[in-house]
Amino acid sequence: MSSRERWTVYPLLLLAIGLAMRAAPPSEADLALDVLSAAQVRCREIVVETDDGTVLLHMGRVVDAGGGRIEIKDADGVETIAIGTRPGTRAGRIEFYDESGSVVSIITGEMASGQRSEGKE
Repeated sequence: MSSRERWTVYPLLLLAIGLAMRAAPPSEADLALDVLSAAQVRCREIVVETDDGTVLLHMGRVVDAGGGRIEIKDADGVETIAIGTRPGTRAGRIEFYDESGSVVSIITGEMASGQRSEGKE
């Protein structure tokens, strides 16, 4: 290899090694889309909110140390129904809320099929 070739190849080699050793940019990105189409989406949480920031739907690990949970809220952001688990239990449950956001009825996975629990927990 001639001296001229070395002056071309070695700087390019060092540049390539330096670029490879650099930390990768963070993978977090904010997207502003009207429509997103995908065959599969993997995420930790999904939040649907209105233009003013009121949360209408929350899917993910909502309760401390609980499993997955879906919370559906009215236009004012008050819970209307929740489906999922609570801390300390693996049994699924459906919770119904009144206009003020208080639990009024619960159906749990521990009950016999067709049987319902009425009233607060």
